[in-house]
This record gives sequence, C-alpha cells and structure tokens, in this order.
Amino acid sequence: MKTINVPTREQVSAESQAIFDNLQKRIGKVPNLYAVMGYSGAALKGLLDLETTLATNVFTAKEREAVYLVVSEVNGCQYCLAAHTLTAIKRGFTKEETLQIRRGDAADSKLKAIVQLAKSITENKGKASDEAKENFFNAGYNETALMELIGLVVARTFTNYAYINTEVPIDFPAAEPLQ
Repeated sequence: MKTINVPTREQVSAESQAIFDNLQKRIGKVPNLYAVMGYSGAALKGLLDLETTLATNVFTAKEREAVYLVVSEVNGCQYCLAAHTLTAIKRGFTKEETLQIRRGDAADSKLKAIVQLAKSITENKGKASDEAKENFFNAGYNETALMELIGLVVARTFTNYAYINTEVPIDFPAAEPLQ
C-alpha cells in the first residue's frame, strides 16, 4: 500500500504554501494533518474557511471542542483526539471532562444536548435520532444551531477521514484511551 508522507512546504502548491505560512504565524507550526491536506490547496482552504466561518456564530470555542472530541471518538481518529484533547484542556475542560465528552456525556445539560446530537449524527451517518434532536431543541437551540452543528460535524469528519486514510504521524500528545 502506498505511504502518504507529510509534504514539505516546497512540495505543495503556492496556495498551500501561503496557508502553511499563515498557520505557522498563527499557531507556530503546520500540523502534520494540515500539511498532508495541503496536497490539495482547495481541500485545505475549504476546511479552514468552514472552520473560520463557524467559529464566530452559535457555539463557543469550548462547545466546538466538545463536538470535535465526540465526533473524533466515534470516527476513531487518534490524530484529532490528540489535537482536540489538548485544545479542549486549553479552553478550560479538565482531562476527565474530555473523557466524559468522548463517551457522549457532559455534566452541563446544554453541553450534553450538543454532544449527544453530534454523536448521534456521526454514529448514524448523518441521520440523528429523534430523541437527540428533541433534547437539543428542548435545551434552547434552534434550526440555525442545528445547521451549524452539522457543519462542525462535517468539518471534523473531513479531518478524521483524512487522517484515517493517510495515517500521518501524530504530532500532539496522545489522548488517553477510554476505559
């Protein structure tokens, strides 16, 4: 089977090089998964544009990390679990809370509704259970929030699938396995 290597800056298009430069300035490095996605400047730009657009709307940074954790757990993406566990802790979650979220639960009822709906969408290939949707709407969310949650699930599923199909080296501390 073909091995997909992490490209250097010189091995990608000018569009990807510009994105790499922005990532380097913004976060201090180009994560291996983004670098591999950089084989297609359009794919990398599309993902980052979606994430940027969804970052300033219904859900807080902490809530987005919770979605990313549960989606990555369901999809079995060790890379994204490592990256988003680190980010979730930086956003204020405890290690135990990150594990609880990955199991599809949360102490806060609104966060629990978000996590359970994201989990249901992911487990059921897009078709969430009626119960998960009802709990989400009963927690005070509306159709706008539903569409944005679906967008968050799609964005993380894209990176999950990119990792699963490339198995690039994980350049973040490994996430603790669930018991």
